[in-house]
Amino acid sequence: MTELALHYFWWVAALVLIGGEVMLPGYFMLWIGIAAAVMGGLVAVLPDMGAITQAVVFGVLAFVSCFAYWKFVRPRLERIVPVGNERLNRRGDQLIGQRFSLCEPIVNGRGKARVGDGMWLVVGPDLPLGATIEVVGIDGTTLRVKAVDVA
Repeated sequence: MTELALHYFWWVAALVLIGGEVMLPGYFMLWIGIAAAVMGGLVAVLPDMGAITQAVVFGVLAFVSCFAYWKFVRPRLERIVPVGNERLNRRGDQLIGQRFSLCEPIVNGRGKARVGDGMWLVVGPDLPLGATIEVVGIDGTTLRVKAVDVA
């Protein structure tokens, strides 16, 4: 019976780690999986590498690959923001500048406005029911508004 080459273990480990990244995204297991794949290549080239040496080299490769991600790849990805998508997944920020009607008057600085199929808490100057407001900012789930003169 032939012995299974040890580099296959590293490549299977790489596939499991990268597959885990697909199931639980976070960029952590991807880079360790890449280190395991590189380790598989090293063991294929240097088959006499001892187990302790492999473990140490793998640890170093995992650390280097994660460090390279945090230092070089992540900052570059954060700079890439498609034009017009600066507020993507930030629904409240998308409402800034839009106008709505009050569905509850603003009394003592607090009221509600209908936004789409929901109602949002608004803060601003006291205004009557049905007044037109414009969103000027957001604090958590509360919209900061100002009155709009509709003429």
